[in-house]
Amino acid sequence: MMESRVKKLAVTLMDATTDKDPLVQEQIYNALCYLGESEPEEILNSCDEYLRQHDKLAYPYRVIILKAMEAVLTNNIDYLDKSTAKIVIFLASNEMTKSKEIIYDWQQAASNVLVAAGRRFINKVMEEVLTKFQPGILPHYFIMQTFANLSVSNVFGMVPFLNSILGTMLPMLGMAKQDHMKSVFCYALQHFSESIQEYLANLDKAPDPTVRKDTFSNEIFNAYDVLFNVWLQSREAKLRLAVVKALGPMSHLMPSEKLEEQLPRLVPGILALYKKHVEAFYVSKSLCQILEASVNFGSRTLDTQLDALLSTLHPQICAPVESSVPLSLKNHNEVLRCFTVLACTFPDRLLGFLLPKLENHNERIRVGTLIIMRQIINCASSQMEIKKPFILSSMKLPLQDNSNKVKRAVVQVISAMAHHGYLEQAGGEVMIEYVVHQCALPPDTQPRKQTPEADDLTSDSVQNISINTLFLISTTVDRMDAVLWPYLLEFVTPIQFTGALTPLCRSLMHLATKKQEEGENAFLIHYDTHANLPSPCALMARLLTVSSQPYVGDGRGAAALRLLNVLHLNIHPMLGELWNKKIPPLVEHLEANTEKSLSPKEWEDKLLLFLRETLTAISDNTWICQFSTEMCKQLNSYNCFPSEKNFLYKCIGTALGVCSNKDVVQKQLQELLETARYQEEAEREGLACGFGICAINHLDETLAKLEDFVKSDVFKKSVGLFSIFKDRSDNEAEKIKSTLILCYGYIARYAPKELVLSRIEADILRNVFHYFNTRVLGIKVETKDLTLKLCLIRSICMISQAISNSAQSDAFVFSRKAELLAQMLEFIKTEPLDLLRTPIRQRAMISCTYLVILEPPLSEREHVELIDTCLSSVLALPPLDVLKERDGHVPDALHKETLYHDTISALKDLLKSILQKDLTPHGLQSMFEHLGPWIRSSKEHERERAVEVSAMLLEFYRDTLNVSTVVPFYNLGVLVALFSPRCSDSLASIRLRAVDCAYYLLCIQLCYEGFAHNYRDEMVERLKDLKKGLEDPDFTILFNTCYNIAMVIGKRLPPDQLMSLLLMMFEGLADPDRNCSRAAAVMINAILKERGGVLLEKVPVIMALIHSKLQEVDEEHLRKAAQQTVYILASQHRTAVVSSLLGSSLPFDSHTCAMWKALATEPALTSQILELLLDKVNRDVPYKENKSFLSGSTSERIATPLPFAATCALHEIMSAPESGPAVLGLYPHLFVALLLRVSCTVGVQLPKNLQSKERRSASWSQAPRNLEPCSCAVEALRAMLTQGGSDQAVKSVESAGGWELMKSPERHHDGIALLASAMAKHAGPKLPLIVKNLFPMLNSVYDSQRITTTAFFAELLNSSVVSDLILLESMMDNMTGRQKDPCTLVRMLALRGLGNISSGSPDKVRRHGAQLLASMVNGMDDKDDPDNLVALEAMSSLSKLLDHVEERDVRSMLLHIAIRIRPFFDNENHQLRTSSIVLFGNLTKFSAGNCEDVFFEQILNGLVTLLLHLQDPKPEVIKACKFALRMCGPNMGCEGLCDMFLNHLHEDRSLHYGEFMNDVCKHLMQNYPEMLNRLISTNLFYFKSNWVDIRAAAPMFIGFLVLHVAEEHCKQVDLDQLLSSLNMLLKDPAPAVRMKVAETLGRLVRVV
Repeated sequence: MMESRVKKLAVTLMDATTDKDPLVQEQIYNALCYLGESEPEEILNSCDEYLRQHDKLAYPYRVIILKAMEAVLTNNIDYLDKSTAKIVIFLASNEMTKSKEIIYDWQQAASNVLVAAGRRFINKVMEEVLTKFQPGILPHYFIMQTFANLSVSNVFGMVPFLNSILGTMLPMLGMAKQDHMKSVFCYALQHFSESIQEYLANLDKAPDPTVRKDTFSNEIFNAYDVLFNVWLQSREAKLRLAVVKALGPMSHLMPSEKLEEQLPRLVPGILALYKKHVEAFYVSKSLCQILEASVNFGSRTLDTQLDALLSTLHPQICAPVESSVPLSLKNHNEVLRCFTVLACTFPDRLLGFLLPKLENHNERIRVGTLIIMRQIINCASSQMEIKKPFILSSMKLPLQDNSNKVKRAVVQVISAMAHHGYLEQAGGEVMIEYVVHQCALPPDTQPRKQTPEADDLTSDSVQNISINTLFLISTTVDRMDAVLWPYLLEFVTPIQFTGALTPLCRSLMHLATKKQEEGENAFLIHYDTHANLPSPCALMARLLTVSSQPYVGDGRGAAALRLLNVLHLNIHPMLGELWNKKIPPLVEHLEANTEKSLSPKEWEDKLLLFLRETLTAISDNTWICQFSTEMCKQLNSYNCFPSEKNFLYKCIGTALGVCSNKDVVQKQLQELLETARYQEEAEREGLACGFGICAINHLDETLAKLEDFVKSDVFKKSVGLFSIFKDRSDNEAEKIKSTLILCYGYIARYAPKELVLSRIEADILRNVFHYFNTRVLGIKVETKDLTLKLCLIRSICMISQAISNSAQSDAFVFSRKAELLAQMLEFIKTEPLDLLRTPIRQRAMISCTYLVILEPPLSEREHVELIDTCLSSVLALPPLDVLKERDGHVPDALHKETLYHDTISALKDLLKSILQKDLTPHGLQSMFEHLGPWIRSSKEHERERAVEVSAMLLEFYRDTLNVSTVVPFYNLGVLVALFSPRCSDSLASIRLRAVDCAYYLLCIQLCYEGFAHNYRDEMVERLKDLKKGLEDPDFTILFNTCYNIAMVIGKRLPPDQLMSLLLMMFEGLADPDRNCSRAAAVMINAILKERGGVLLEKVPVIMALIHSKLQEVDEEHLRKAAQQTVYILASQHRTAVVSSLLGSSLPFDSHTCAMWKALATEPALTSQILELLLDKVNRDVPYKENKSFLSGSTSERIATPLPFAATCALHEIMSAPESGPAVLGLYPHLFVALLLRVSCTVGVQLPKNLQSKERRSASWSQAPRNLEPCSCAVEALRAMLTQGGSDQAVKSVESAGGWELMKSPERHHDGIALLASAMAKHAGPKLPLIVKNLFPMLNSVYDSQRITTTAFFAELLNSSVVSDLILLESMMDNMTGRQKDPCTLVRMLALRGLGNISSGSPDKVRRHGAQLLASMVNGMDDKDDPDNLVALEAMSSLSKLLDHVEERDVRSMLLHIAIRIRPFFDNENHQLRTSSIVLFGNLTKFSAGNCEDVFFEQILNGLVTLLLHLQDPKPEVIKACKFALRMCGPNMGCEGLCDMFLNHLHEDRSLHYGEFMNDVCKHLMQNYPEMLNRLISTNLFYFKSNWVDIRAAAPMFIGFLVLHVAEEHCKQVDLDQLLSSLNMLLKDPAPAVRMKVAETLGRLVRVV
């Protein structure tokens, strides 16, 4: 019986193999394997029988079964019975050979079964298979393949059969006519040969150690004869490939004399295959095996094949290795192995072949040859030892190759040479120099071309390889130390090796450190024996110069400094202590920064200081002279490195400054002037700076040398008469003059302070103007050379600074000041106002800044001209974005932005310098007379710049002012009025700076009043806090801030300045910037409020003025004025004002809204106005019903005009914060009226006239106030709550989306519930009167009002405030009475309210328990409830009540409830599923006592449902199931199951359903094994579920149940019914379901 059941399961699964889904097929395969683990022999027998009985089953499905059989065999081979094995072997043999045609998947699967069986039952397998391997009869393809695979999987078992197999097989070779048969014979011979070799290599472990190679040699040779002489000639590439794969292993087994005999034909035959498109890797691998076999027995014939071998193999290496071809790299390595074999046997002939190839014109041939050279140098080192000189000499041509690929290969060869002692030979230094050359390759500037070659190389790649190679051979190859040290120093100074400096320095530092460790003698360089080494001066000059650009070349600065430090003994014996102290901090500074963060000037200063200290420490004038001479020699080598050359000039100046030999100084200066390239800016700058540094100690010598140079022939030839008429771009003279002018400026800058004044006018300025002013025939010619102008400006700037910083500057009267100032202004005036191309205006203003502070002072005319010229030149420039775009390209944009900011900064510094000379109110007034028009400009960018400059000047004035006597700040009001309107400028930056200006002016006033500089007035300091409000683009915030600013100004302004301020403010109303005009109005109102009593008689005039402005433009400041007017009028005529405003057209425009808000100013007045409006709201009906023509019988509701307008008015008044007290006094009346107004306007339409108006507004793209009646009512209610002190309730409703819900006809009651909840929480004391006023509305004729009132009361009952306010009884009675309401929604809300008592007043539930439970049961039985809304609410509410009612009240109806809710567990409505399951979980609390057994039965009835619905598509249902199961757990009498439910069914934690169900079923079967059939039956019901996941979970549930059931309970299972159902489910359209069915079928082995 058991066998038939296992078979039945297996058959069911095998029947299902025809499933088209691959995943299902895989699960069937797994299930069969699972069955096989339990009953391997039974399953193997079943599979055998099934395949025999289903002979017509298509082969793809047979493959699944065969694969399962293979897996069962593999895992259970050690326990398998011989008889079963024999059956399986027979089946597999038949399956494999059933079809004469090759059906690969099927026959391969059968073959794999035989191979798996052969691991233990080799004799049985061979016995069966050999029956189909008869002499003279060509075997099946897979017979041979099976033999081959068996020989690999069971070497020791199979080799003893091979002799007889080979004997039978050899005659068949000639019978094979089809290529696939020939291929499989080759495949077999290949694996036979490999197995024999493995057997012979492990004879000590072999069962028969007497086996020898000779046993197989003749057969293998005979097979070779057929394969090589016949099959290899085939046109079929696959066959040739199979032959090649076999020949390699076979060659090792052939008799030596036969292989020797065959080599003359074999080698050419194999080589010829390279041309026949056979996969080259297999050819190369086979060839290598043949060569190894030949070399092993000392073949003499191989010598004759060498030429052919080399000429064929060489191109294989030359061909590029393609990464996209998987075997390309493997082939490359196999061919190199071939060359290694040949190199060990024929070294001379191999070199004779290779070395001439290095001269070939083909790049690939040269690269390939070098790759082979590297291979044989590394792998045949002993054979190449005596060939080293020859190999080295042969590398001359490759060293001159320009190909990047050749360069890389050469570097790799050199690396191999270094490791094997080649570079120690004569000529090795050339190799090292080559590597260094490659390290110095310039970076690729051209974009890489896309070439078809995958290994295309760049110079950067070659450089990286060379750098790594140099570092490796200098640090890891000890024998190279003597070669590289100090030889590598020769490459430090030549400029062509600049790119290699970083790796050179690192290698040299490593070598030098090792030499230091060996001792001083080994480390010290003997220059007499190393004539080519650079001198110490040359080394120091070179390394210091390249350190000026420290991050170039992968951080050469740090490397050069470290090397310099290590070499200190070889530079000068006096430097050790100093450099050990100074160089490490320099290196640390570099490492602490990056190229972006490092300040170039700061770094240069550090290096120059280091140089100065070094030269001072050396204190050897001769050495210093040599050093400066060496630096001068190196200058020309840096022509392509302008930054380094610039720095070198400074180093020369530093050295000459330290040098005490004046003749040497003058000679070197002369040489610098004669050799300089004046066209180069960096060189001009460097030369001039060098002269200046030299002048620190040699002032007279530098001045004299400049004079001498002007008189020399060199200078005269450049600046002769005719050169003036040359093209300026080619004119050397202008550049020489520029340099000389700059030299004088730097000399003035660096000259000793005590000497500079005596040289300024006599020597320096005289020559400067001499070079700048060119005369032709006595006429002054204006230069147009930009460089000359800039150099003159910079020189004057440095001269002015020098005068200012000199020791006697106070007493010095600069007679040429006016002339220089005029020249600077001329430069500024000639600059275009629409472009910012050059730094001339910026540099000229900087010069003026320094000139202004010098004596004598400027005249009034000069003062005015200077300020106006500079302001016009800078403030009138176009905006920065425009400047970037004009006359330039994108790369120039960053430069222009920097230049722009520098120009603005220069203007500020100049104006501060001017103001400093007259720090008085008059001076300030004078300055703002010039700035005023710019501050009021109609152009934003001009205003922004002017206000920014003004703020800077006022701040400077405040910080610099020193008041000795109290004086009046007479123009404070005028200046404050100038800036105050700017507080609302269209640009935020102007607004903020305008406040700063006002702040600084008030601070200045405090200073003039006698307060100390550090005194901080609390009111004035408020301006700083107010600035934040100006950042906000919201006009309300902005103008409120302006208002507050005006209040501060009004309170701090002296009384005598008030009227002047007001008059200027009124003029500000006409400001062209409308924002500023609005700010003026706001500030005027603020001042009027502050001075209201004084100006009372002026109010009508002021109000009329503002009202007229409102008619012209709708602006905030005019609206404020209108509010003031309306308040005055309403105080006298409130009824008329209300009636008039209600007559305004809807929607209210901004003027009307402002007027309504004015009525909220005073509480008593506001209360009276609100009562008037409430009367208007309640007097008329809320809407009228009109039948729509288009909708037929349906009607639409139209809002009545008067209540609608009054509602809008209420909203406007209550929107004002001042209305709070009045709203508070009328709170209950307002709340009830507006709540009911909201209720009655849901879905109500506008009157027709207003609908058309709203459409017009929309078509004009305006944004009018929302006219929708319900929205207006909601907004009014919100405003009322906010002003009534219930803003927290408003926010609470807002955060929950309640206000929007109230407007929705479908969700209105949800919004009301949110409002009620917020009121209970935040406005409890106000509820009694509200509830009292709402009670009558429960009987309203309007459904909407009953729904709203019921929803409000229902949610109130959810709060304890109802009980606290003694409202519970009356509200509960009213809710109970609503159960008969004709409106379903009212009935549902009434039940919700009764359920909410459990939350709001749980202590009262027990007393009314029976009544409440009865209401809920009635609700579940509601007949007029087609959508189950009332039932759903009844279940939800009942769940909440259960915790608080008496158990006796529940038990009486427990069973009724449980049975009533059970159908809802599987309801399509997920809310019903959720509520019913949650309620079921709650009912378990009452199951103790008499009800325990009855309810336990209900738990068992629902258990499967709850477990399956853990896979419900709705997360809330899953959550409910988890809760219910946790509640049921303690009542099930199984501690393990209870713990599982409690520990794993967390609501917020994901569940691994499969593992969970496995454990659940384990507990169920341990504790309730008798329930097995019942549980399975319930699961069968869900096989037809609508939800895929539940249909998949049901069979899985069954599978786990049977997995864990004890054997004695297995009889409960009706296996036939179960299999029938599972069979049906196997046809389910969902693959996931079919997979679970297959999985379960596998597990059913437990119950058979």
